[in-house]
Amino acid sequence: MNKKSVSTVARATLADIGGATAPAKNFDPLRLSTVGDDSTLAWFRAAELKHSRVAMLATTGYLVQASGFHFPGMLSSNVSFEELSKMNPFDAWDAVPDAGKAQIIGTIFLAELSTESKAVHYTKGGPLPEIVFPKFDFSNIDEDVLATKRCRELNNGRLAMIAIMSFIAANNIEGSVPALAGNPAF
Repeated sequence: MNKKSVSTVARATLADIGGATAPAKNFDPLRLSTVGDDSTLAWFRAAELKHSRVAMLATTGYLVQASGFHFPGMLSSNVSFEELSKMNPFDAWDAVPDAGKAQIIGTIFLAELSTESKAVHYTKGGPLPEIVFPKFDFSNIDEDVLATKRCRELNNGRLAMIAIMSFIAANNIEGSVPALAGNPAF
């Protein structure tokens, strides 16, 4: 007699972790939310949050730099911020000295290390990664307001991921993003 093993452990779903917003609530065409267990779903959400936050910073940085805004002074002994602001953002990145790039990557590493080195990791039921500088106390904010703000953060991050990928595509594949065609920032 062939008996199948039946699991009675409740699994978390997209509806359980929040972030579902109109118009496509719980959009998951590849059904990634069904891969693995609860810790896998927590890892996916943490990755989405981290990538969203990086994309928001990247999109903002790209738009600010492409608009010509810059810090006063010199980035290094032979590169000024003003010179960088006259280039498109990809060329400006290439002009940043290697030591500057290493500092940026080192800062990203430290931020990643700080979110992954918690007493209880998010894949084991701990809180999702939060890097807020300066540190902000969210304990006085109503849970419904906080849930709304977290959904907004996810939506803004999702849009920023699309935006920065569009910027990269427009820079590398001429005509791939018709709305950006002919724009000197790309």
